[in-house]
Amino acid sequence: MSDSFNARPGIPRRLASMAYEILLLAAALLILMVLPHVLIGAFTHRLATPLVLQAHFFLALLLYFGWFWTHGGQTLAMKTWRLKLHDAVGGPIRPAQALIRYLLSYPSLLLGGVGIFWAFFDREGQFLHDRLAGTRIALLPPAPKA
Repeated sequence: MSDSFNARPGIPRRLASMAYEILLLAAALLILMVLPHVLIGAFTHRLATPLVLQAHFFLALLLYFGWFWTHGGQTLAMKTWRLKLHDAVGGPIRPAQALIRYLLSYPSLLLGGVGIFWAFFDREGQFLHDRLAGTRIALLPPAPKA
């Protein structure tokens, strides 16, 4: 295992990365959600049902997170905050792990933040969805100065 795998980011850093991720996704989702539904509505003269909108939102986020987590272990916000997602032994995560992590993050975040609060009691400070998915977030060292 490398030293960067052993470095554990603090909870404030991970929460800041999540907040930054929300800002980035707000802009991306504006395009990913609004544009297709405006075009479909213009051609069919019908509005998408709430269920279609929710499914589209769910799948757009699944593709975003699934792609970045399985292709380098970092979303755009994670790169900024020097965080990287690994499996339990420091290797890249598998698509099944990305799916499990994604699915478990919803109840972890939406049920009063129980999965985030879990990190205060976890022996390694991991979020509940990371613990259950067999993943963990590591803090990368700063980039060398030029």
